[in-house]
Amino acid sequence: MSFSFGTTLRVQIFGQSHAPSIGCVVEGLPAGIHVDMEALQRFMDRRAPGRTPWSTPRKEADVPHVLCGLNAQGDTCGAPVTMVIENTNTRSKDYDRLQRVPRPGHADYSAWAKWGADHDVRGGGFFSARLTAPLCMAGGIALQILESRGVCIAAHVAQVGTVQDEPFDALNNSIEAQRHLSEQMATLRALPSDAFPTLNADAGSQMIELIDTTRRALDSIGGVVECVATGMPAGVGGPRYDGLQGAVAHVVFGIPAVKGLEFGEGFGVAELCGSQNNDPYEMREGQPVPSTNHAGGSLGGITTGAPVLFRMAVKPTPSICAPQASVDLSSMDATTLEVHGRHDPCVAARAVPIAEAAMALALLDSWLSHPSGKTPR
Repeated sequence: MSFSFGTTLRVQIFGQSHAPSIGCVVEGLPAGIHVDMEALQRFMDRRAPGRTPWSTPRKEADVPHVLCGLNAQGDTCGAPVTMVIENTNTRSKDYDRLQRVPRPGHADYSAWAKWGADHDVRGGGFFSARLTAPLCMAGGIALQILESRGVCIAAHVAQVGTVQDEPFDALNNSIEAQRHLSEQMATLRALPSDAFPTLNADAGSQMIELIDTTRRALDSIGGVVECVATGMPAGVGGPRYDGLQGAVAHVVFGIPAVKGLEFGEGFGVAELCGSQNNDPYEMREGQPVPSTNHAGGSLGGITTGAPVLFRMAVKPTPSICAPQASVDLSSMDATTLEVHGRHDPCVAARAVPIAEAAMALALLDSWLSHPSGKTPR
């Protein structure tokens, strides 16, 4: 059982949804990097629960506390950085019955099959999306480091149900598309932390309305988050199992509710010919550059210099108030379950900073582990 990932940049998350605290340990950070704690808190605020009408009413401040790894000036000192967040608003009584009646769509039954009654079912235990908070703590630091290297990362809710937002202009790598993509990313960075993260405000309003309608029907709805990184130099990553996309996927599929992942054109390549999907090269400022970006910024597991782009599909929140069929594991009889407690009717909006954190950690680890053989432009 592993709660860690990474090669040079090693990240371990720990805790449970209703434990006194949750946290992370980050090894491999270069020494001498200043960590802006105010910027980290602003990033954490975007994921924190209880701040918007479309998220769970569980209220947690999600304030990072650094236990070690920084010096007196707030700079990394070469030691592992350990951070914790206190859980202050748990309500464990909501989960008493779930010890014996598994919730459909959750890990309750599979965890019971593995560990029996020893599994901590409260709030989902260590399967809970609550543990994406320490992932964001680690990712928030990685974002600051990448930004100092000229890399910018942004994400948005690309889809909720059948409602779609404007996509990132990242499949075309022309100068005009690069300029438009920069404007899109600036739009998202300018949004307040409690805003619904879409590029098109009308699409965001329609998504919020759909989420509210679904919630009133005692149900939930899925969505898609699109994430992009610009400024990565060509040549970062490695072939096969050291590949950049594999590094991203390893982190992304550790995020609860993620059921699908695609890069660049993604599953759309099945409808294209090679002449359409290939990214031709052209010379810009004395360097070869792909003029399009159907590959999503990576070929052979190594960056091409074009934007790194992925989309992740998140399933509908399995905790819904409508009656669902289940079984009583103590008697092995059929029963009906109504899930109580505080849950997101759609996790896509709060998954946006999580996607950015996952991208940042994977890119930084790949850069530290498999740097470009050339001097970055």
